[in-house]
Amino acid sequence: MVDAAGNAPARKPTVALALGAGGAKGLAHIGVIEEIEAQGYAIVAIAGSSMGALIGGIHATGRLDVYRDWVCALAKLDVLRLVDWTFSGGGLIKGDKIIETMRGLVGDAQIEELPLAFTAVATDIERGREVWLSRGGLFEAIRASIAIPTVFRPHLIDGRRLVDGALLNPVPVTPLIREHADYLIAVSVDGPAVAATPPEPPVQPSIADDGYRRRIGEFIGRMLPRGASRPREPGTLELLTQAMDLMQANLSRLRLAAYAPDLLIQLPHNMALAYEFYRARELIELGRAQARAALANWPRAGTPQREG
Repeated sequence: MVDAAGNAPARKPTVALALGAGGAKGLAHIGVIEEIEAQGYAIVAIAGSSMGALIGGIHATGRLDVYRDWVCALAKLDVLRLVDWTFSGGGLIKGDKIIETMRGLVGDAQIEELPLAFTAVATDIERGREVWLSRGGLFEAIRASIAIPTVFRPHLIDGRRLVDGALLNPVPVTPLIREHADYLIAVSVDGPAVAATPPEPPVQPSIADDGYRRRIGEFIGRMLPRGASRPREPGTLELLTQAMDLMQANLSRLRLAAYAPDLLIQLPHNMALAYEFYRARELIELGRAQARAALANWPRAGTPQREG
């Protein structure tokens, strides 16, 4: 195809994108993806761990805008409705409700049929090995990659008991090294802390605040902090996520030092807590702003030379 002057359009530089783990903080990946594409890059391959796998997988289906609009409309109570509590099977949450909601929202697919290369990274907890899921059902792979130990039940695929990929590879650059892309960009939400976290948005009142829902809220309140009334001691899940964040941040630094991407986009690890999905709009914009700044300061020169 040529333009009116008979010139062929310039080829977009291509990007292989590694998206890191981080719970709700991973919503910043949406803003990063949108900014990368807005600046004229074509994302041709994605690898993700945990929340990075979820966002990357949905983007690979071409329906990230649908998920973005949905998650931006979530309030605190909506997040709780997605939680299917259990006290067996190795986790507090089954995870079925979340995955079925995602399937209904964006549709399922076979990974090998997606328009771009996609890999979800999980951990085989019994063999202590990293697992790259690049074939089979998309949401089966995502469900395995997000299985934070003790929070979500492990997920069985081909007889392997799989949990969160962030245990071994929080920012999965390695699955992308052999991809044919001009640049390899990694996104980490384990960056240095900022001085203060932004205030939480006001809680949206619920019309149907019946006694059962109030009791559920009180139970969750004993496990999670609640804004200005945050207790002196962290809640159970908050303490767990803080420990996971510390482990992932240190492992990320080691892995990224060994396998350095062409560009690393970092967001502060304390920009949100792992379950604050009701802050989606704010976190997406933080990701967009950080990607814009990182790309503006990226000392690229001349035609891309990276070989896949």
